[in-house]
Amino acid sequence: MCEPSGVGVGHLSKAAAALSCTLAVSAQRPHFTDVAAKSQFAYVTENGFDGKRKYFPQPLCGGVAVLDFDNDGRPDLYFTNGARFPDLSKSEARYHNALLRNRGGGVFEDATRRAGLADETLGYSLGAAAADFDNDGWTDLFVANAGPNTLYRNNGDGTFRDVSAQAGLGKPANTLSVQGAWFDYDQDGRLDLVLSNYTIWSVADDKRCVREDGVAFYCHPKAYPPVPHRLYRNLGSGKFEDVTGKAGFARALGKGMGIAIADYNGDGWSDVFIANDTERNFLFMNRGDGTFEERGLRSGVAYNDDGATVSAMGADARDYDNDGWPDIFYNNLTTQVWALFRNLGGRSFRYASPASGLVPLSSPYSGWSAGFLDYNNDGWRDLYSANGDVDYLRPNAAQHDTLFENAGGKRFVDVSAGAGEHFLRTGYQRGSAFADLNNDGFTDIVVTSLGRRPAILLNSGVPGAHWTGVKLTGRRANRDSIGASVKVTTGSGRVLHDWVSPSTGFLSSSVLSLHFGLGPETKVASIEVRWPGGSVARAGNLDADKTIEIPEPE
Repeated sequence: MCEPSGVGVGHLSKAAAALSCTLAVSAQRPHFTDVAAKSQFAYVTENGFDGKRKYFPQPLCGGVAVLDFDNDGRPDLYFTNGARFPDLSKSEARYHNALLRNRGGGVFEDATRRAGLADETLGYSLGAAAADFDNDGWTDLFVANAGPNTLYRNNGDGTFRDVSAQAGLGKPANTLSVQGAWFDYDQDGRLDLVLSNYTIWSVADDKRCVREDGVAFYCHPKAYPPVPHRLYRNLGSGKFEDVTGKAGFARALGKGMGIAIADYNGDGWSDVFIANDTERNFLFMNRGDGTFEERGLRSGVAYNDDGATVSAMGADARDYDNDGWPDIFYNNLTTQVWALFRNLGGRSFRYASPASGLVPLSSPYSGWSAGFLDYNNDGWRDLYSANGDVDYLRPNAAQHDTLFENAGGKRFVDVSAGAGEHFLRTGYQRGSAFADLNNDGFTDIVVTSLGRRPAILLNSGVPGAHWTGVKLTGRRANRDSIGASVKVTTGSGRVLHDWVSPSTGFLSSSVLSLHFGLGPETKVASIEVRWPGGSVARAGNLDADKTIEIPEPE
């Protein structure tokens, strides 16, 4: 095995030896295997399309949230589903949302009805966001809907209770909500909720678009008006206050899709990026006084380098070049080029899609959900995209998903063809999330597809590619430690950064614990954690291939 210990490396430095070993390990690429067939569950992503009448929300279906709802240490899965048109009814079981309990060994069991989540009153559901909003140690669920949104409180006994009415998460009538994301914007220790809204829509006002030959198609987003995104402050005791206006969100009108939250300028406060469909993107910078300033244009992320708006879809913010700053990625439709924005030290962003090779890689695809993951544990975050066109009837609309490997923080390489059978199969993929579902130290993928069961993709891993996991517990900060930043220094001196922010991709949220690939290195020199509010904890001289649990200091 390649070992960057300094023994036998001659004149090479430990860091250079580590890089050489990392390249050797990364040449062995893992693949993904869909294990969904091992489990008995009925869930299929049903968007209500009957083959004839097309309603505007139908392409926006199939979110997934990762959560350990029963605290047994195994990540479980929650899926959202559509409804029957035109009454938006979930009375048929095929439209129910679904909770799958992880039994281990790649097997999941349907726990929806037992958990009280077979809710026929929801109507058409879109995004799901999981977090412990009341700091009681049990993960709760928020569901964005075409109608009223829903908040489920985890009772701690394997069941959930709808607490929407008392929570105060109301919104203007007929607002189409796409995705919610949890974060503590005011650092009071309670998780707040930001909501990306798309437009004003109802079945009665749905616009019908038909070609000259009589074939219906989904109307262009420009046929519908933009609306404000919303911010809800957690007051405690299960209640929220709509602070959209006074926090500075009301003045920016968009068509919200993915949400990526991070401290983009390093001032200690979480900021909010929202990808907008056919409208300029927003970057809400947290002033630290309860208000935000929208700086997308000034920061360089509102448009691409051509000054054009695109159909921005799923979004994520991670450090792809390992310089310690959160970068932004979002995907969009065919020929539009997926966008990668490199963070220039917290001052602004540079459009990095051309330099990183994403222009030719992404142009053929229509991407929906997306995110950074280190799929081969080499210490560089790669890019996954769930792909498929908007419309079933469009030629070549079904597409395969893509996996782009990060080549040392400079360029991306398409490794989709060798990533497993799923990446050769075409479909209409939508929501996706990441987690180590079988606790083997490699990140797995879950993705939905219209008209199909979800794919549960277990990562085969790479021999000799090590890792460390970090699981945080807040005390003064929110219990989930959302917004905390983590710096890992490896034995050879490589420095890796990440932050707790489960909102990933489109309609979805990923695991709360953090995962760092170490390549061939078997030691972690140090881990430094900074929580929202300023608490700091450190640990050092740790063995690899373990998840380290770090509580916030009292």
